[in-house]
Amino acid sequence: MASLGLTALKNGELAVVTLAAGAGSRWTQGAGVVKALHPFCKLARQHRSFMETHLAKSRRVSRQAGTPIPHIFTTSYLTHAPTEQFLARQNHYGLPGPAFPLTRKIVGLRMIPTVRDLRFVWEEMPQQILDEQQQKVRDSLRHALINWARTAGEASDYTDNLALQCLHPVGHWYEVPNLLRNGVLTRLLKERPRLKYLLLHNIDTLGADVDPVLLGHHIRSGACLTFEVITRRLEDRGGGLARVNGRVRLVEGLAMPREEAEFALSYYNSNTCWIDLDKLLGAFALTRAALNDEEKVTAAIRHLGGRMPTYITLKDVKKRWGHGQEDIFPVTQFEKLWVDMTALPEVECRFIVVPRLRGQQLKDQAQLDGWLRDGSAAHVESLCEWS
Repeated sequence: MASLGLTALKNGELAVVTLAAGAGSRWTQGAGVVKALHPFCKLARQHRSFMETHLAKSRRVSRQAGTPIPHIFTTSYLTHAPTEQFLARQNHYGLPGPAFPLTRKIVGLRMIPTVRDLRFVWEEMPQQILDEQQQKVRDSLRHALINWARTAGEASDYTDNLALQCLHPVGHWYEVPNLLRNGVLTRLLKERPRLKYLLLHNIDTLGADVDPVLLGHHIRSGACLTFEVITRRLEDRGGGLARVNGRVRLVEGLAMPREEAEFALSYYNSNTCWIDLDKLLGAFALTRAALNDEEKVTAAIRHLGGRMPTYITLKDVKKRWGHGQEDIFPVTQFEKLWVDMTALPEVECRFIVVPRLRGQQLKDQAQLDGWLRDGSAAHVESLCEWS
């Protein structure tokens, strides 16, 4: 397996795609940052950002393979400019290949929630009970917000705010289709006509790297998509590997019929995915030659996107008034997620269990202490080659 994967790397058959469009609201508990650029930990005697760490891993593998590996970072309207500026300043690092940000071409418009949505979250879902006075204040606030949703127009467009507060990213399903739409994949194929595979992973999955063994396994399997999963721990929330109507697939936590059903799953989704490029294009009913036809590509993406589940979530958004005053209102937004590709019958998928050091994600800064103690930081450091 290792020799098969290493041969593919030497032939220039792989590119890395890192999902880095998030603004880090969960990582910073609400503060607006570009998570990819946050110096989260000291590695090799310096504080390193998520992006620096992933580039250092690609640098090591490029040296071993004897050829530069292209590394693409997806961005959004919130993060594109800072990411582009960062990469422009890193030229002296000796980037492992074409390293550039890939901006999204699709954004969503938030909506005013329905009263039923708010009542479900606040009255039917488990809630912490506060002391009597605090409980009265919270109930009064929620009653006012329910009245706001009713009078503002349930499920109507949310436009009564700054434009950037009304828009939202629409989920990482769109990241790979954006490769087809904005010309990045076409450019890569011109530069590297032997390109056959992509490694897609989250910016916060720091242990994920270009492993020739796993690449060889994916090539040997002949699958369109190979997802990496890890054994589940109690703190792993957000779905996992399940059998649905006889098909083994990944199920998002948002799609679970009951919250407790997730605890019955043995494996957690790391969202690291090996992709056979030509088979994926086939799933979109496209070919390499068709990538130059923008109208055909757009129609193909819309057709397949229409088959993907759409998740509606609530998010608290600041409403800025004059004189520095701010309020927080709940709004709804939608997203489509990449792992739901595993539900399509025509897409051949495989799943491989990887060590936790490779597959765990850093979603919250509270995880950092454990991440340092359990050897994860040392493992990541061993995968990197710093300039």
